[in-house]
Amino acid sequence: MTETTAASSAQQRQDTPPQSAVPAPAPGLHNEDLAPVPQEKRKWGAFEVFNVWTNDVQSLAGYTLAASLFVSAGLNGWYVFAAIILAGVFVNWLVNLSGSPSVKHGVPYAVIARPSMGVLGAKFPALVRGVVAIFWYGAQTYFASTAVALAFNAALDHPGGGTFLGLDVIGWISYVIVAVLQVVIFTRGIDMITRFLNFAGPAVYAVMVVLLIMIWVRAGDEMIPAVGSIFASDDVTGWAAVSAFFGVIGTMVAYFAAVIINFGDFSRFSKSERSMKLGNFTGLPVSLAFFTFLSLFITAGAYVVYQDAGEDPMVNPTDIVEQTESVLLAVVAAITFLLATVGINLVANFIPPAYDLANLAPQKISFKIGGYITAAVGFVIGGLWVAFIDDAGLPTFVDTLGALLAPLYGVLIVDYYVIRKRRVRTEDMFTLDPNGPYYYRNGWNRGALVAVGLAAVFAVATVWWERLEHLEGFAWIIGALLGGTFYYAVMRMNATSAPTPDVG
Repeated sequence: MTETTAASSAQQRQDTPPQSAVPAPAPGLHNEDLAPVPQEKRKWGAFEVFNVWTNDVQSLAGYTLAASLFVSAGLNGWYVFAAIILAGVFVNWLVNLSGSPSVKHGVPYAVIARPSMGVLGAKFPALVRGVVAIFWYGAQTYFASTAVALAFNAALDHPGGGTFLGLDVIGWISYVIVAVLQVVIFTRGIDMITRFLNFAGPAVYAVMVVLLIMIWVRAGDEMIPAVGSIFASDDVTGWAAVSAFFGVIGTMVAYFAAVIINFGDFSRFSKSERSMKLGNFTGLPVSLAFFTFLSLFITAGAYVVYQDAGEDPMVNPTDIVEQTESVLLAVVAAITFLLATVGINLVANFIPPAYDLANLAPQKISFKIGGYITAAVGFVIGGLWVAFIDDAGLPTFVDTLGALLAPLYGVLIVDYYVIRKRRVRTEDMFTLDPNGPYYYRNGWNRGALVAVGLAAVFAVATVWWERLEHLEGFAWIIGALLGGTFYYAVMRMNATSAPTPDVG
């Protein structure tokens, strides 16, 4: 079947509910981890979805990114705060769209991408998503290790010593501990990860509130004025301020890009679409507002209490905790920050590539083997963070990875909601029948690959090409819009040039 015939046929398919068992699935497209989740095994309510986002928001990397945006945007802190909240509202809308198909059909992103990319072509976007997640996994593992190092240094009075790749002995010991801990939790299964998240989320907020109280007591009347004054720059006014405001929104959206595209990996476990949406709302705009408020005041207050004028504000909360010189707080903070960062790493950067790698060769790579591959490659990437990757800065790192994923989101949404109008058959995503609607040409929708490639090149260029640097904060939004637009144009051209197929 040609791409054009498949595209036209797919639009005329009748909608069918998800199946608890897919009839005669092709071995190369199916294993236990990729199969639809039966309704009786979908146990996630709004609270479980809320905790996915709570842990994503309150990781050490999340705090560091928010604090970095306060410092680098050149705006009054309250404006940056508002921009981050608007980003949360926008992301909430985006994930409701990407999560709905998987709630309906019970399959992960690696499968729900097949109608747009082809039953075999979907291996490509899944691989791209997996590679990006592995990079994030390594970065988050490093950030989590700084929490463990905080506790060791507080207890051992900073033993110091020589460094290798930017980390001293304590740093490397901490890094190995975190890497091993994550694999141990992962091997216990999705239920263990769920219980882990349910504990870690509230614990981190408790520690951050205690830290804020300690800092606010010492800062006194200087605290609230500092929130607006210490981040603002006289050079950022007029249109520059407007651009910076929306750039903050764009960068925060890019931070969530990895979960936005593959949110179906989690929503497939939701009891209903209603519970998914409630969990998304409380976990994104609501939780993000509270966390950003804490980040804003802790960062500003720490500058007032612990730093001299002219110094850059501290953007890593472990550095701030260290300044309190409280061994007890350092140990408690280390444990909770570790739990939160490990939690989001498992959810956002471990589970998705495990599915994606399993999708490459379902008969050879299981979900567990995919997880081990992720852990091994991520360990190398995280070990190189300080020596190499950190030089680019966290916002640039976030925007680059977001730009790579954004076109895939645009294609997914346009295909499911615009081209197919939500009419997708579960069993058609698991067949290699050349007459199947998602087989296209040899299992690949080449037009979709072209759309993704062109959009990704331009989106990444906005981050790294000086002539487009004014668009850097908008890399994800640009990539998603271009990806969806190019895909729609290709599919419509193919549909109008092909004869109308007979539909039984």
